[in-house]
Amino acid sequence: MLVQKLIERKWHARRLGGSSTSLPDIIAVDNTQTILLSIEAKAGTGDNLYVPADQIERCLQIKNMFRKYKITHAVLAFKFMRKKRVRHNGEKKYAKRKLLEYYKIADEYADRDPPPYIRCNYDGETYEIGRDKARICYLQNYRMPFQKEVSIKRI
Repeated sequence: MLVQKLIERKWHARRLGGSSTSLPDIIAVDNTQTILLSIEAKAGTGDNLYVPADQIERCLQIKNMFRKYKITHAVLAFKFMRKKRVRHNGEKKYAKRKLLEYYKIADEYADRDPPPYIRCNYDGETYEIGRDKARICYLQNYRMPFQKEVSIKRI
């Protein structure tokens, strides 16, 4: 769906196959404005979504490969589904909730080898995961071309 949303806004976007191909999930370009996005996408029914370090690294490698574009970003896309998975009396069930999407810029990890694992929670807060602990990180929101506005939550 993310690829289709970008194409509808006159971007060129392709799904690349993700981790099985050692590439990011999506690459998208706006050649008119010379913008390139290397995107790792996660979706789920839980309260937390995770991006492993190697997947962030792949996004950064593609971003660096196309430095001739005026604007390049490694973007982490998080989609929290309308149904939340819950356990009730030992059974897996689903509760309704609002569908939420967050787009976070991961460019700051270009100088870290390896980059950290990243966790995003349902409220859009992001955390670096390392050595048995998580610490909050303030990844900048990216406004996708199909978004009217980006809600920014201050902590």
